[in-house]
Amino acid sequence: MSTTLNFTTVFQYEEHTVTYGNSSDVKQIFYLAAGPLLGPLLIFMHGWPGISLEWYPQLQYFAALGFRVIAPDMPGYGRSTARHIISDYTQEQIVKGMLALLADTGRDQAIWIGHDQGANTLWTLANTQPQVVRAAAGISVPYNSLELGLVELLSSVNRQIYPIDRYPYGQWSYMVYDDTNYDNVTAWFDSDILGIMKLIHTLGSPDDVGKPAFTSDVVRDGGWLGGAPAPPKPEDTPDSAVRLIPPVFNAVVAAMENTTFGPGNAWFRNEAANRAFNLANNKNNLTLDIPVFFVNAYWDAICDTVTGNLADRMRRTCSDLTEVVINAGHWVNTDQPEKVNSAMERWIFEKVTDFWPGRALPTL
Repeated sequence: MSTTLNFTTVFQYEEHTVTYGNSSDVKQIFYLAAGPLLGPLLIFMHGWPGISLEWYPQLQYFAALGFRVIAPDMPGYGRSTARHIISDYTQEQIVKGMLALLADTGRDQAIWIGHDQGANTLWTLANTQPQVVRAAAGISVPYNSLELGLVELLSSVNRQIYPIDRYPYGQWSYMVYDDTNYDNVTAWFDSDILGIMKLIHTLGSPDDVGKPAFTSDVVRDGGWLGGAPAPPKPEDTPDSAVRLIPPVFNAVVAAMENTTFGPGNAWFRNEAANRAFNLANNKNNLTLDIPVFFVNAYWDAICDTVTGNLADRMRRTCSDLTEVVINAGHWVNTDQPEKVNSAMERWIFEKVTDFWPGRALPTL
């Protein structure tokens, strides 16, 4: 274990690495930790494309409240194993890494929090390993959506915004294209990692609400951004538009330049396998009775859970669901961290009372 200074003062991060697998298939998960060793455990899982440090507003906030907070570099990212092997990034395999991470903490349960593809893992854990999930908090991607594959996503497309003859795949056109053009898409992203990362990590806008997402024409255009031959140049996106503080953004870019986009993009190649795994291995008929918290990002045109139908199945299948709607884009946890943090804090205090600091101490 080592420590590194954080970028918003207060708490230092501990750096840990856990090794798992067998002698012929060894993998590692790198993770950050902060807060009191015996504090109630929160585990934060990032999405595409990112690293653990993107959770810095939540790690600092909840560590200060007395929680033990952990954020891994998810498989394929940062300092975790990032092989260019598509099958490494099925949810079945990713869950194994998260279970190894949990075991490394000496705990048998946590409140798990996931954003974007991290929510894919969150809901798969809740379905297939419910004994380790005391409660679940999803951001942007709701339960019973992405983890059930493209067929589930397509069934929720808002056809008022996406007429089927014009937008057969709705906002999920990029997933269809990326699956069948993985090598070309990955090479396109890798050709200017700084440029594409600046574009991806821009702040959300209310102008996106009720309009087709920029991802809805990728199949028709034969590529991203109208079939552009290359990503936008770094200077095309103002620094002021980037949602992350510079030290964190620079760390994310450096991590992506090291791993390249191949491993992260491979997560999207496994949507059919993920659906099959969840259907075959879920323990409660694709329903959740644990406390569930969900953050709707109102300005998120892709994961449209407010004006669209994407979250409808979650609302039918979670018996103890708490939702908030926040005016922000897809990256709501860094666009509006104060609102996300305060809403999550209240949910834990009211719905997961045994996990509030000071109410119970774990045995290690």
